[in-house]
Amino acid sequence: MNNFDLVVRRARVATAADTFDADIGIVDGRIVQIGLQLAAGRQEIDAAGRVVTPGGVDAHCHLDQPMPAPIRMADDFDTGTRAAACGGTTTVIPFAAQQKGQSLRAAVADYHRRAEGQAHVDYAFHLIVSDPTPTVLEEELPALIREGYTSFKIYMTYDDLKLNDGQILDVLEVGRRHGAMVMIHAENADCIEWLTKRLEAAGRTAPRFHAHARPMLVEREATHRAISLAELVDVPILLVHVSGREAVEQIRWARAHGLKVFAETCPQYLFLTAADLGIDDSYLGARCVCSPPPRDKQNQAVIWDALNDGVFTVFSSDHAPFRYEGADGKKPGGAEVAFRHIPNGIPGIETRMALLYSEGVLGGRMTLSRFVELTATNPAKAFGLHPRKGTIAVGADADLVIWDEREFVLENRHLHHAVDYTPFAGQTLRAWPALTLARGEVAWDGQDFHPRRGRGRFLACGAPTLLPRAKADA
Repeated sequence: MNNFDLVVRRARVATAADTFDADIGIVDGRIVQIGLQLAAGRQEIDAAGRVVTPGGVDAHCHLDQPMPAPIRMADDFDTGTRAAACGGTTTVIPFAAQQKGQSLRAAVADYHRRAEGQAHVDYAFHLIVSDPTPTVLEEELPALIREGYTSFKIYMTYDDLKLNDGQILDVLEVGRRHGAMVMIHAENADCIEWLTKRLEAAGRTAPRFHAHARPMLVEREATHRAISLAELVDVPILLVHVSGREAVEQIRWARAHGLKVFAETCPQYLFLTAADLGIDDSYLGARCVCSPPPRDKQNQAVIWDALNDGVFTVFSSDHAPFRYEGADGKKPGGAEVAFRHIPNGIPGIETRMALLYSEGVLGGRMTLSRFVELTATNPAKAFGLHPRKGTIAVGADADLVIWDEREFVLENRHLHHAVDYTPFAGQTLRAWPALTLARGEVAWDGQDFHPRRGRGRFLACGAPTLLPRAKADA
């Protein structure tokens, strides 16, 4: 008699707490037993002593998000979750974005229509609050939090998204009252606009000047202000895509003073620099235009250190997929445009896990447990999905990655997104998923993707269960 639907044998299991050797028994897509020499399963997979981690939880990605014409995101829930699975990510949390003048409820309904029947892996939604009307603050947002949309993002930049300080305080107060996690994009919009106009007046409009319009001080100031506003309301916040030393210093100060300030960073701040936006006026740098922009090599070292010492809680892709060629991406209408008009964002949903495993774990920069904590366990805790997601434990979903440790040079042809480039092309990677299981089913076998469109389920999120790490001294 077979006790299990599937047994993963001889796994080197890595969790956020420990690493140990075990077999993993799976029934109905969930882990039901972990131990040595488990009974037979109807199917068996031999991990052969390789590392097995929880499936990644990418808690910051953008899929099929509405954009002003002619711009369109290259990845929808089909292609985006396909790429996620092939890269070892089994849960994604993209954004249902409210447009100004639109109800938040309508934005959520639209995003469900876009996702329905398309996803290959499980997904939840963050909300983007761009128009915090009394109805949104008093009725829609509290009701949506109760229904499982327990996190929302607010912006301090971008004209169509940014909130003023009073509006931010209003939204933070709703988060405090209803136990939600508030994510903040911290850059000073007025400073960016002032610098952009002066660069344009001087004819400096090539992609590389995007970084000149967003120096570290505009992130530092906004980070300080976001922390101050959260302190006033007494609410936890998560600062997203932190790029360098000056913002990190603000976060260290806040954490040293006992404030519940969480922080996220992304691969672009470890593997790209401002030079990737171009060292001349070539338009190729448009491929790496994102906000905040990549900094320099010294700041890469700061971000690596902060990943290890507890400043950063979450490592996400901030996947924002736009094609380089064509009229709907980095060349709006088919034209090479001034940096102000280049769609912001880079693809990374498939490469996030392998980049950090390669240079973090195999590069000797972090332990396996810290890798699991940053890429799976902490994001699941931050957004109310743990312990169902983000861990290898009895009762958890059987979302697992078996890692193949091998060296190769990354090219876009290796990837499964719908974008025509990767900014990480040419990076030497030391690992890639040999197998991805999504709720006990093979989604990627190391060579081929196994389509599961429509098998990905929407997940209602619970309350955040994350606590700051003690070690983040100023």
